[in-house]
Amino acid sequence: MDIFGNILGVACYEGLVFGLVTIGVYITFRVLAFPDLSVDGTFPLGGAIAAVLIVAGVNPFLATLAALAGGLVAGLVTGLLNTKLRISALLAGILMMVGLYSINLRIMSGANVPLLREVTSFDVIAELFGLRGGLVVSIILVSVVVTIFFVVLNWFLRTEIGLALRATGDNEEMVRGFGVDTDKTVLLGCSVSNGLVALAGALVAQNQGFSDVGMGIGMIVLGLAAVIIGEGLFHPKGIATILLACLGGTFVYRLFITIALRLGMAPGDLKLITALLVVAVLAVPYLQKRMRKEWLEPAKRW
Repeated sequence: MDIFGNILGVACYEGLVFGLVTIGVYITFRVLAFPDLSVDGTFPLGGAIAAVLIVAGVNPFLATLAALAGGLVAGLVTGLLNTKLRISALLAGILMMVGLYSINLRIMSGANVPLLREVTSFDVIAELFGLRGGLVVSIILVSVVVTIFFVVLNWFLRTEIGLALRATGDNEEMVRGFGVDTDKTVLLGCSVSNGLVALAGALVAQNQGFSDVGMGIGMIVLGLAAVIIGEGLFHPKGIATILLACLGGTFVYRLFITIALRLGMAPGDLKLITALLVVAVLAVPYLQKRMRKEWLEPAKRW
């Protein structure tokens, strides 16, 4: 029973903290139709900024906010490459991801920064609640952070600017016809997306006790897989349900990964598990329609 509870606890924590990554990926890929691959770079960027500032004696919460700001700026640069220099979205994301690798090395003055003897946000929360730390504290802190951003995004995406942002991905030419500057909505969406990813990186770095330049590898895969799983399992309709589906999809994804590791599977097999899980989620609706003999549109090329 303790093992089962520990598995659920780990999946809950990871579902929440990596849920920020999933929401960020959803904003670019689904809302904006912008294939932003810079996520693999902004995740360690957030960890690097937070770790360096904490080691320098900065308040861990301020360091986390600085990581969020760093992600916002990185996303803005990605958007500028696309909107102002007319570089394709895919290539702009790749260029930013590659460039951020060197930037992260510069920020940390090396490949990693240890935080084991530093006071992190999780340590402050543990002291506040009189706890010794551990999984409970991790869940408490990330729950508060995710709730705050859930409420803010649920409100923001219903505002006039938020509606313009959502409409840009559906039909950019139509939105321009109504006098909306779609370049600005793309910049805003990319900034918010990468800001959330960098925030997740800062939290993960503090919780695991170090920041590493390679900690962002596979984040885009995680985000896309969780988005697809969430959409396939929960079929969201409104903004609130979409955000919940992102969190739910991430929880399911991390739960499968945690169980696989507990069963003794090699870490190198996790990518295969991810691929099979996504294929299963995508195949079930297709097979159901085939059984009902419904018409199916050709597979999308993008």
